[in-house]
Amino acid sequence: MDQHDVGDRQLDALLERLDRIADELARLNRHAENAEGFQLLARELRNLNESLNALAYAALGQSPRVRRAK
Repeated sequence: MDQHDVGDRQLDALLERLDRIADELARLNRHAENAEGFQLLARELRNLNESLNALAYAALGQSPRVRRAK
């Protein structure tokens, strides 16, 4: 087996591995984007919940204990 054939096979294996790494990075990026979206959604839901609690207290004619965001 001459050196040129081994080089081509090694290059093909390397390119195949790089393709798998690129696919995994794309998957991880999608996962990170989804996680960021869920964090934003959770923050909005928390704000909505606090607003609804304030409205409920106002409807009852009471004053809620106000918690400040950290």
